[in-house]
Amino acid sequence: MQALDIPLAESAVFEIGGADKVSYGGIMGEYARQRGLARIMIPVPVLTPHLSSLWLALVTPLYAAVGRKLIEGVRNESTVRDPRALEVFPVKPRGIAEAIARAMANEDQQIARTHWSDALSHAGSERKWWGVPFGTRRVDSYYRILRYSPREVFTPIQCIGGDRGWYAFNLLWRIRGGMDRLVGGVGLRRGRRDPCDVRVGDAIDFWRVEKFVPDRLLLLSAEMKMPGRAWLYFEVGPHGEGSEVRMTAVFDPVGLWGRAYWYGVYPFHYLVFNGIFKGLIRTIELSRKESGVQ
Repeated sequence: MQALDIPLAESAVFEIGGADKVSYGGIMGEYARQRGLARIMIPVPVLTPHLSSLWLALVTPLYAAVGRKLIEGVRNESTVRDPRALEVFPVKPRGIAEAIARAMANEDQQIARTHWSDALSHAGSERKWWGVPFGTRRVDSYYRILRYSPREVFTPIQCIGGDRGWYAFNLLWRIRGGMDRLVGGVGLRRGRRDPCDVRVGDAIDFWRVEKFVPDRLLLLSAEMKMPGRAWLYFEVGPHGEGSEVRMTAVFDPVGLWGRAYWYGVYPFHYLVFNGIFKGLIRTIELSRKESGVQ
């Protein structure tokens, strides 16, 4: 890891680095291992660091500027030769495996805490072609302003899946569940524990309830087989005398197959999400009619 010279009270200089001595190739290899990526490192002795940085900018648009600086500095060895900092400071450096695992866990926590109704609106980045990039993830979000109260809207959302289905294109959901079972996944056969009651940890078809706030938020994490990880958010909030309803698909692709999967299913999002919105409205209107509410 990189060694830093830190002056202390103008009388001492300490070198601070990680617990492991690793190369950039070693860092990439450990990250690939933890992400479940199969990667082969091919040495290219005639490629200069500058050309490597240009290639990195081409294939890795995210954080490309930072990556270029790292690549351009690869010719410089930066290892700790003076271990006195370990004796003076109580903080002990982490190893590369622990550091990468911690960074990935922190990213997951950040995603789980995100309210897309706020994040996307404040960023001024509503829907874009192929979704909005958010770190390594892709986000596709749809929202509607409805004239019903948040509780009226959230009630059918809370009852989604199982015998009730997904309010639209249930055949597509069954096909996706069948495909999942063919490759050893859970498919749709699990259904729900209860037709409408929701608790964190519950299974809803091939999803798992990760977060639940009554009349406000339902966060589902996917448990079907796919080249990556996926989440489905349902968010409801007050808007004047009605509600703002947002449905958001978040996908964290693994490798090229993960990106190909996202591009393959993305065109269906518009149909499915808009179908769910229409199904929610039909369900709410039916419930109002049965209860005599105009």
